Amino acid sequence: MNRSQEQDLRIPTRRKVLQAGAAFAGIAALAPLRGFAFQTLSPQTKIFDVLKYGATGDGKTLDTAAFQRAIDEAAAYTGKSQVLVRGRHKYLLGTIELKGSIDFHLADDAELLISTRREDYRGGFPSSQNGDTMAAALGAVILANHAQGLKISGTGTIQGRAREFMTRYDKANEWWLPGDFRPKMFVLTGCKDLEVRDITFAEAPNWGLHMLGCDRVLVDNVKVRNLLDVPNCDGIDPDHSRNVEIRNCNLVCGDDGIVIKCSRQPIDYGECANIYVHDCVIETQDAGLKIGTETTSDIHDIRFQRCQIKTASRGLCIQLRDEGNIYNIDYRDITFNSRYFSDPWWGRGEAISFTAIPRTPTSKPGTLHHVNVQNVTGHAENSVRIGGSAQSRIHDVTLDRVSVTLDRTTHYRGALYDNRPTTAIPTIEQHDTPGFSIEHADNVTLRNCKVAWGPNAPDSFTYAVEAKDTTGLKIEGEPGSSAHPSLAKAVSIS
Repeated sequence: MNRSQEQDLRIPTRRKVLQAGAAFAGIAALAPLRGFAFQTLSPQTKIFDVLKYGATGDGKTLDTAAFQRAIDEAAAYTGKSQVLVRGRHKYLLGTIELKGSIDFHLADDAELLISTRREDYRGGFPSSQNGDTMAAALGAVILANHAQGLKISGTGTIQGRAREFMTRYDKANEWWLPGDFRPKMFVLTGCKDLEVRDITFAEAPNWGLHMLGCDRVLVDNVKVRNLLDVPNCDGIDPDHSRNVEIRNCNLVCGDDGIVIKCSRQPIDYGECANIYVHDCVIETQDAGLKIGTETTSDIHDIRFQRCQIKTASRGLCIQLRDEGNIYNIDYRDITFNSRYFSDPWWGRGEAISFTAIPRTPTSKPGTLHHVNVQNVTGHAENSVRIGGSAQSRIHDVTLDRVSVTLDRTTHYRGALYDNRPTTAIPTIEQHDTPGFSIEHADNVTLRNCKVAWGPNAPDSFTYAVEAKDTTGLKIEGEPGSSAHPSLAKAVSIS
């Protein structure tokens, strides 16, 4: 096989595999990021008070222009500067663009109330013709483009007024249907030495904190209070970003909690790498801690640690659908609860779902490999799933001390796997529910893993471990029994 054929088939070279293994061995060294050029407030910091630039803070008069004047003057100042948004006021805003070397500070109980008029917004990206992505959605409340040393801080709130961007509530499917325009809360593009700290944003009508092509980022103690029945209101989205630490965040959102991705863009923003997510609490109706589905560039050296997923449709999730590779991924010390929700929500209550499936029949997906899951426990209505495909086999996955209790706790239809987004295979697949389901995969190790079955186990609950088209499977320790005495064995390999 020549070099071009090898690249076309997305087969890693021996050198790349060795490099990946070395990096994976070193992922434990990931630590809180240091050395960033973050601002600290000092007596020499000059204050730019938005009220002194004409903001009314009455929640009715559009204050966008006044905010932008304060931001622009603060950015032009040669020393340290803070744009101060005082508390005890509500400020009605469309798009504002933050600049580098400022601290945009929402003091005390300051509230930014976002406008519902489309004409008050600008920014966004050209519509994407490739891939299933919301990353091209038009408009955002807070923009920043290639800002260096930007800090967003304070204890104030950004109120997204999500329901006012919806058309109606779909009672049958248990969610709100969006209108033709709904802005994101943040689109921060190409920023370096970025710090987002202590703020709250609530009721986002679309993605929350979207960081595209950013480098050296700290997100600390951010609170998200979105509506659980509004679609696409992700919490935090590092997209094509590197050297990111997300810590101490508390997120409530209908869509994915923290999701790392590489969306398809007209500009190459590079890979996602060296991201550390830890000590966060998440409540969602989609995936709790997720990578994908947009995987157009490599995503690697990612750690999720010491997080609590209070409720989700999938606890831990990796969805490879595009040409990028995903490797050196580490989940550890995590608890979760995963359950079925109504049909439109992606996920079918999987405890863990790692899948590599082509997005379209002609897609050539990359590879998903070298994933470690350690000391993870929880309750779920569906399997721990490791599911590759004929086009992309998953390899070198270790589950170490992963314990899950499976039971049915909701009324929604069960015995299903959710393969979305894809047009290459059925999107919703009828499938029995083993404890650990492994398909189209190589070199998977289950070490001291265990499944327990709750009192409501239906007939579709089956083996402790079921493996199909799998090589190099290692099971170290007793994985538990089958769900029903009629199944003579706990492990089924075919």
